[in-house]
Amino acid sequence: VQFVESGGALVQPGGSLTLSCAAAEFTFSAYAMSWYRQAPGKEREYVAGIGESGTMRRYADSVKDRFSISRDNVKKIMYLQMNSLNSEDTAVYYCNQGFTRPLRDSWGQGTQVTVSS
Repeated sequence: VQFVESGGALVQPGGSLTLSCAAAEFTFSAYAMSWYRQAPGKEREYVAGIGESGTMRRYADSVKDRFSISRDNVKKIMYLQMNSLNSEDTAVYYCNQGFTRPLRDSWGQGTQVTVSS
């Protein structure tokens, strides 16, 4: 199982960014997927999850109404559209299997999102 996150960047407060998670070596469409993030000095935390078909979605309270999770089962890619970014969103973002908790112990390299003026 492999997860490859991309799309992180330095963005100004109030800006937007879209992250991608490319999955390999498993049947992508058979698994719910989720995003997590880890800020410096903090534990990794749940951000959002999406069901196998993309119909079910769940968000952490801290990102609800600002972030949108989606997936393309043909391309085997999951996305995280992030709007109205603020400094508290600065973190390394990771993806994993599972809807509300990670199913795999192994993680990808993550993608760095820095929100700063």
